[in-house]
Amino acid sequence: MKRLFSALLAVLSVGGVCAQVTERERPSEWQNLVKGARFVDRLLPMKGEVLSSDVWGADSVRPRLVDNGIELSGTSFWGGNILQTPDSKYHLFVCGWPEDSPKGHMFWPKSTVFHAVGDKLEGPYTVCDTIGKGHNPEAFRLKDGRIIVYVIDGYYIASSVDGPWRYAKFNFDARSRRIIEGLSNLTFARRDDGSFLMVCRGGGVWVSRDGLSPYEQLTDRRVYPPVEGRFEDPVVWRDHLQYHLIVNDWLGRIAYYQRSKDGLNWVTEQGEAYMPGVSVHPDGRVEHWFKYERPKVFQDSVGRAVQINFAVIDTIKWQDLPNDNHSSKNISIPLNKGLLLEVLNRETITADTKTIEVRIRAEQGFNPQKDIDVKSLRFGSYTEVNFGRGCKAVRTRKDGKDLIVEFDGAGNGMQPDEFAPKLLGRYKKGGMLYGYASLPYVDYRPAMLSAAYPMYDKEAKTLTLEVKNYGLSASRPSRVVVEARGRQFAEGQVGALDPYGMSALTLPTLFAAPMEELSDLTVVFYTDGKETGRNKLIYYRK
Repeated sequence: MKRLFSALLAVLSVGGVCAQVTERERPSEWQNLVKGARFVDRLLPMKGEVLSSDVWGADSVRPRLVDNGIELSGTSFWGGNILQTPDSKYHLFVCGWPEDSPKGHMFWPKSTVFHAVGDKLEGPYTVCDTIGKGHNPEAFRLKDGRIIVYVIDGYYIASSVDGPWRYAKFNFDARSRRIIEGLSNLTFARRDDGSFLMVCRGGGVWVSRDGLSPYEQLTDRRVYPPVEGRFEDPVVWRDHLQYHLIVNDWLGRIAYYQRSKDGLNWVTEQGEAYMPGVSVHPDGRVEHWFKYERPKVFQDSVGRAVQINFAVIDTIKWQDLPNDNHSSKNISIPLNKGLLLEVLNRETITADTKTIEVRIRAEQGFNPQKDIDVKSLRFGSYTEVNFGRGCKAVRTRKDGKDLIVEFDGAGNGMQPDEFAPKLLGRYKKGGMLYGYASLPYVDYRPAMLSAAYPMYDKEAKTLTLEVKNYGLSASRPSRVVVEARGRQFAEGQVGALDPYGMSALTLPTLFAAPMEELSDLTVVFYTDGKETGRNKLIYYRK
């Protein structure tokens, strides 16, 4: 999708403080998006019972729900996410520092990671323990149940949320690729086999077999949208169907939402993922925080995001001084979690498909046979549905407690690479409904061949490199083509590889390449005649 952004400097007055930010002009096509197209449409009114004006903060954030998230008059909080334990308690791992610190908010490099506990997902949370020094924490569970709390430049590990905590550092293997903008502000998603996919601040994708062993880089460029912006605050998660990624344009104060089948190849949906002004009370009152950063999600039993947490501040960071009226906290915003859907068509859907059948699964508190305004439904590619187009429902039938909706296939917009078509509509009682459907003919655990460590032996006229399968299913035998400055330099075959299987290839070269051509070395994989991967590598001279 083509992005036509222009930048200009604007002076905004927030809480009496003037601050320069970059205003991003939205693409004109976004004006035609319907309700539910944007990720931000999934944000629901905040929860909380204690509304107070007798608190710190600019007038724009008072009164506010002080029992939402975590706040403490003498502490500035930042970042953090939530884990739940079998006793139904919620555990927020958040960092913070004394509000009266000599540098105010800019004391953040010396922040401390806290363990806070709450009885409700939305809060309030109360600090019960100190874990150690660190900033921008993200907590996750390993396959064996141990808890990892990542912080910039390291992590803490314990057998339970109560510790004791041991500090350590990850090992990273760039695998002949340039590291994109350094390794900070990492975010993690657990894969089906217990391995972990990680996205770094620069937008590089990495994989670890167990979340602790070396993280190995798969990408040679950022996976973020190809738009202007200073990207930070990525958050990645995986549900029962696909990966999700939100990344924030720090200066533009606009975030983007992406989806992926494998965590490596991403599509970007139109519209904002979030922006200032999303913290809304049930009565429509808005807490107008100046910055929303470090988003983290809490997931349900099938991986759907049901709450998003933000670090928020009421003014520009360097205007938050010691012993003043400004500070920061963590807030909780519920999310519309979406429906559980599956396409029943066994054959690949194309523009010529006459009808499409979609199962809408019943869940506790949701009866699709009674709750849905069927006439409002649109189904197909997000490129169509997000603009009110797509397939229309023509009839329904019941199957147990589920509802099967038959759509006229015209206008579905689905391309050969479609992996999760989208449903948009309304409930009979009002309110937006949405969901992404699985396709029975799509492999959601694809093989992912990746090359590394090229070494050129000019005298032997050979190129050696390693090929590894980072996917969750066995790969098929594939053709390997190496290009140097656009010229085919070497060619060969790699046999089938199990997940994490590796093969060392020695390929005869077609010509003697000068060193300047080797600086642009690209490895391309072809499986069953179709390109399935492309890696740009840094060469090693032998």
